[in-house]
Amino acid sequence: MKTVAIDPVEPADVGSIAEKRSLGDAIGTTDVAINHYRLAPGDRLAGLHAHADQEEIFVVLDGTLTVETLEGVITVTAGEAVRFEPGEHQSGKNDADRDAVVLALGAPRDTTELLIPVACPECGHDEQRLVRNETGGALVCDECGAESRPRCPECGGQDLQAVLGDDGETPVSKCKTCGTEWK
Repeated sequence: MKTVAIDPVEPADVGSIAEKRSLGDAIGTTDVAINHYRLAPGDRLAGLHAHADQEEIFVVLDGTLTVETLEGVITVTAGEAVRFEPGEHQSGKNDADRDAVVLALGAPRDTTELLIPVACPECGHDEQRLVRNETGGALVCDECGAESRPRCPECGGQDLQAVLGDDGETPVSKCKTCGTEWK
């Protein structure tokens, strides 16, 4: 048996997320990922994505989490949980005016297949796989095999994420540097 206190766990540097503590690392899990998030107003857990090989559960401990899916937007409040099966696209963000505290559980622990719901520039297939390597990463289409390294059409930045567009239904690419959105 092993115990761990949350506050002493060093927060990870994950960019736009106010605070992420990898409890699975701290407590030594081998089969489940456990992450504790504190999201300030406006913070997002991640862009719209799916894990082909991982089930995820988000438990809201305090505040409110707005969850975007390809089927629409839902609100999860303190004392509630939401589950996503492998392959189900989702993204969580804090649209409220106070912090949200969320516990995220994922199994298996180490996911390898990250799917992004943006169209392939070659064949138009509606989903691409994110492949990370020593030079960063690329999107690869499983339909035609095309590989791309998208850039923002406005500023040329590569710090991008998929989000739901203004219609609340259609995935678009968003530049985290300048805020530009495009399909």
